[in-house]
Amino acid sequence: MNQKELLKRRKTLMRMVGNDGAAIIPSAKSIPRNRDVDHIFRQDSDFLYLTGFNEPDSIVVLLPGHAGGQYILFCRECNPEKEIWDGRRAGLEGAEENYLVDKAYAIDQLDDMLPTLLANRERIFYPMGRDANFDRQVMKWVNQSQGSVRSSKHAPHELLSIDYFLHDMRLYKSRGELTLMRRAAKAAITGHIRAMQVCQPGMHEYEIEAELLYEFRKAGCVTAYPSIVGGGGNGCILHYIENNQVLNDGDLVLIDAGAEYQGYASDITRTFPVNGKFSAVQREVYELVLESQIAAINKVKPGNHWNDPHNEAVKVLTKGLVSLGLLKGKPAKLIKDEEYRQFYMHRTGHWLGLDVHDVGDYRFDEEWRLLEPGMTLTVEPGLYITKARGVPKRFWNIGIRIEDDVLVTKDGNKVLTENLTRDPDEIEALMSAAAH
Repeated sequence: MNQKELLKRRKTLMRMVGNDGAAIIPSAKSIPRNRDVDHIFRQDSDFLYLTGFNEPDSIVVLLPGHAGGQYILFCRECNPEKEIWDGRRAGLEGAEENYLVDKAYAIDQLDDMLPTLLANRERIFYPMGRDANFDRQVMKWVNQSQGSVRSSKHAPHELLSIDYFLHDMRLYKSRGELTLMRRAAKAAITGHIRAMQVCQPGMHEYEIEAELLYEFRKAGCVTAYPSIVGGGGNGCILHYIENNQVLNDGDLVLIDAGAEYQGYASDITRTFPVNGKFSAVQREVYELVLESQIAAINKVKPGNHWNDPHNEAVKVLTKGLVSLGLLKGKPAKLIKDEEYRQFYMHRTGHWLGLDVHDVGDYRFDEEWRLLEPGMTLTVEPGLYITKARGVPKRFWNIGIRIEDDVLVTKDGNKVLTENLTRDPDEIEALMSAAAH
């Protein structure tokens, strides 16, 4: 991310915090995977949003109006011996030179220096409640600040969550952020196309997953979340990630997989026939889900509220379930009684950005939030039909979800993932061309 944009974000946040306040945001920690091995490091999204600094064991302190520097970073010092084993570090000089830090200090100095820096600040903003140990540490610094400087007026007397300010900022995507999200979307689209092209009966789900990962890494991306590759009945498991079963002729395969580029996520789901040809009943259900998604996307526009796309998807799906004979009764009554939830049990989308389920309030005082330009969200209706009393056998194990990433624009919306076809005829043609 451009350093000028990061600087603008910090200035915006400091205006909200005010000259009598301070903000403290910790980095993510390295997390052990098993003996002597850590999970691949992924920076805390709030920390990354403000700093672009991608190292653990770091804390950013924002002190609006502070003469000694408003943007202070505590981080690891350079250590040639450790860097041989674990990779290069920016160090204190690198932090100041490359990340526009006003002043960088060694993380080992944090406990000694922070109480003094907090003296005379009336309120402290930090990610309250996320980490009990960090909550206790903040309280310790605040208590120590009472005696840190004899001339101080008082120690901070108010602790506040930074989430309200910071997460509302993150909800509105800048031009630079959208550029990164489009890169993530492009990589994901390429991966999904490759999956459709290589899929054959008899392959394992993990073989398809490997093709996705190849395209993600080739594009300089990582996975935004564990990929779902569910064949047959596995497509009816919403968070299926085992990906270890054989893909059978005549089944559908549901793939929910997104790429992450410089921290920004894409999130795409497509469902297609393992053998390249929808059966009649599969196509009926698929076209119903597609109709509901198109209707929901059309509701993504400024002035509509967050729940409008979901309500529209539910209307289309419920009416279609009655037509298919899977529900009986009047659609309005079925919706009121939530009878559709037997086959559609999740919501139609979520915010998207630095987190695949991105931050931002969905409601204010029990009222759904209005959609505004710059917001990005997913639209992902689905139907999941398992073996159950009253469900005709021809529908069993049909799990279909179609998901795209959508930007709210000034005049309506823009589908960031529109270059990946959803049309069943085009999917069949794509798979047929690859087979020949």
